Amino acid sequence: MSEKRAILSPLPGVFYRKPSPDKPDYVQEGDSVKAGDIVGLIEVMKNFYEVKVEVDGVIDCFAVENESIVDVDQELVTLK
Repeated sequence: MSEKRAILSPLPGVFYRKPSPDKPDYVQEGDSVKAGDIVGLIEVMKNFYEVKVEVDGVIDCFAVENESIVDVDQELVTLK
């Protein structure tokens, strides 16, 4: 049985699942990821910060929608 891990927002801002509107999402649910892979961006006052996974795993689900406003330490993604 695998353990689930949450990826939390490091900053308050707007969460984006893709690098730009015309690009595909960084990852989809069910994708395998490795430590250091980018799963989204947080925009704070026109600056973008990458959200990276810290451990290898599989994307179980996104807890927030693309372009949602998020708070610091809010769950963004669950890994299994």
